[in-house]
Amino acid sequence: MLSRFHPLSLLSREIQRNFKYHFTTQPVTYPSDSRSVLSDNDACTYQNLLKFQAHKPTDEIQRSLEQSSLSLNDDLVISVLQRHRSDWKPAYVFFNWVSGGRNGSGYFPGADAYNEVLDILGRMSRFQELTQVFDEMRKRNIVNERTYAIVLNRYAAAHKVEEAIEFFNKRKELGLEPNLVSFQTLLMCLCRYKHIEAAEFLFHSRQNEFPIEIKTMNIILNGWCVLGSLREAKRLWKDIVSSGKCKPDRFTYGTFINSLTKAGKATTALKLFRAMWEMGCDPDVTICNCVIDGLCFKKRIPEALAIFQEMNERGCLPNVATYNTLIKHLCKIRRMEKVYELLDEMEQKGGSCLPNARTCGFLLKSAKNAEEVPVILLRMERIGSKLTGDTYNLLLRLFMDWDHQERVKSLWGEMERDGLGPDRRSYTVMIHGHCDKGRIEEAMYYFNEMTSKGMVPEPRTKILVDVMNIRLKERLGEPRDTRVMKRDRRLQLQYEARRKNGKER
Repeated sequence: MLSRFHPLSLLSREIQRNFKYHFTTQPVTYPSDSRSVLSDNDACTYQNLLKFQAHKPTDEIQRSLEQSSLSLNDDLVISVLQRHRSDWKPAYVFFNWVSGGRNGSGYFPGADAYNEVLDILGRMSRFQELTQVFDEMRKRNIVNERTYAIVLNRYAAAHKVEEAIEFFNKRKELGLEPNLVSFQTLLMCLCRYKHIEAAEFLFHSRQNEFPIEIKTMNIILNGWCVLGSLREAKRLWKDIVSSGKCKPDRFTYGTFINSLTKAGKATTALKLFRAMWEMGCDPDVTICNCVIDGLCFKKRIPEALAIFQEMNERGCLPNVATYNTLIKHLCKIRRMEKVYELLDEMEQKGGSCLPNARTCGFLLKSAKNAEEVPVILLRMERIGSKLTGDTYNLLLRLFMDWDHQERVKSLWGEMERDGLGPDRRSYTVMIHGHCDKGRIEEAMYYFNEMTSKGMVPEPRTKILVDVMNIRLKERLGEPRDTRVMKRDRRLQLQYEARRKNGKER
């Protein structure tokens, strides 16, 4: 689940929706019909083939793929790729077979399929392979705006700032116009991954090409907000308000209010929020949600509920994010009667208020035991809310904590079949969970499988693995000199300190 300090805040998404390009890196979804069901079944066939042939050389895997009699199309290819979003090797092998013309059906992938594999490779920092796929797209002249946004986003995510800027500068060579929207895409990608100084420098240095506009200023302001730097956010806010070069809009106010609430300045944020109503610049639902979240975070829940009521009175209708914000904080203080009252209200209203996977996540986190989980899942299933990768990872963590190993194994298989994992987070849950229960061999099995897929472990997982290796050596009774013993003891203390801090948080 996204925290209050996650860069993909509600406000960031609201700003992103103002642009025409396809910024999202989530899988593309297509209309559901009988053909999509068949496509899912065929995708499972390829997924299983790739899974059971994974240990074989690429040529052998591709020969096995050639023996399949399934008819290929973009929907099917994209579905197979999406099932391997956290496992780039089978995705890349499959795509090379598809794009190499060896599939026997005369099918060649379109831009959407190329974009999907580009995103997978970039996500796993496989930039050599990404460049090869991108070069193919250039030869076929199918590079589009979504291609540009994906590559730019992945460069920024890997902190390859110079490469991202250079890629923007090559837009003309790619047959794309270097316009203001594409420049804003660059700035947004840099800000999203906390390269705010580079983004602001670019903004100022290229004002002759791209004149100052409030949307561009909002991106930089939101960047400082994402970074959690209220000082820099205040500086830019004052520049916008006092310069007269461009007039602050609703998003400018909303972004600065978001920055204030993140810094714990809920009272100041509330004053600015009230001032918006007085000035006739009515806050939208996203800004209201931000203020409600800030008040709840400061344990001022009655005030948050009052604003929730005021929204209805002023015609600013709440949405699922509004309800989720209240439910999240009410679950933390175990006011479950109010939680289920809000949940009933969401179901009655339907539409944009219908509970979603995030609602499900907050309810699951409040569960005291394994018996409560099926009741929550059944209710969510009844309203059409499907499990996501994040929900599966949360369920894995809960059942690992409760040590329900049969349910953990069942969930792992379901997640694979649904094409929603496992990802790095899934493996992290399994590694730490098994280690906490004293099952070091099982933890190491999942660690080795994760790294074999090219996933980079989190720093805390690396420390844990070092500690587990020490424990395995101790079990085997391997001799160690004094220096090694001191190092091992230091690692154990470091891990225990990190674990203690994590529990405190």
